[in-house]
Amino acid sequence: MLHNLTGWHALIVLAILLLVFGSTKLPSLAKGVGQSLRILKDEVREEKKTAPRDDTTAPVFADASTPVPYRHTS
Repeated sequence: MLHNLTGWHALIVLAILLLVFGSTKLPSLAKGVGQSLRILKDEVREEKKTAPRDDTTAPVFADASTPVPYRHTS
């Protein structure tokens, strides 16, 4: 979908953004986006560190000798 984009397309998009938001709003907008991404990455890292490994969610497979209960749908 975006395979045909070139540097000229990026310049045109930046020019339109400059016209819409103005030169005073763009730096604060970029700073806000950067801070949001930094917070998101920190939260993901923290979640990976604090999340206990729970092996109880692993799928349990029945042996061939274990009968499978039959549920009657009514």
